[in-house]
Amino acid sequence: MTKPSFSARKKARRFALQALYSWMMSDNDLRDIEIHFLTEHSDVKFDIEYFRLLLHEIPPRITELENNLNPFLDRSVEDLDPIELTILRMAVYELLFRLDIPYRVVINEALELAKTFGAVDSYKFVNGVLDKIAKKVRKD
Repeated sequence: MTKPSFSARKKARRFALQALYSWMMSDNDLRDIEIHFLTEHSDVKFDIEYFRLLLHEIPPRITELENNLNPFLDRSVEDLDPIELTILRMAVYELLFRLDIPYRVVINEALELAKTFGAVDSYKFVNGVLDKIAKKVRKD
């Protein structure tokens, strides 16, 4: 089995962000959201396996992910922008459970998502939080 390209993984993260945001806002079933995204993007080459992993592994770990986030936030999780929160959840998941991905890659990918989907300066907030968490949970 060949390793997915960086571009395919980047697209998987982008679609996972959108799908997780959709789930958070609508509370629709994850399987329905997955089917919608796979159908909607059937003509796009991306890492489907990684998309599915993020989509199905993050929701059951929300409490654990947010417990790792809370000490580094300057406001409550409820006060975070939903896009920022979703990006942070994804990145914390990768920092904690995907040790095969260097922490700098995790942070960079989160910043790119924040620049694309977040508010004007949200990437600065995301960077500050993730930098502190990475120092705590990663030694690479």
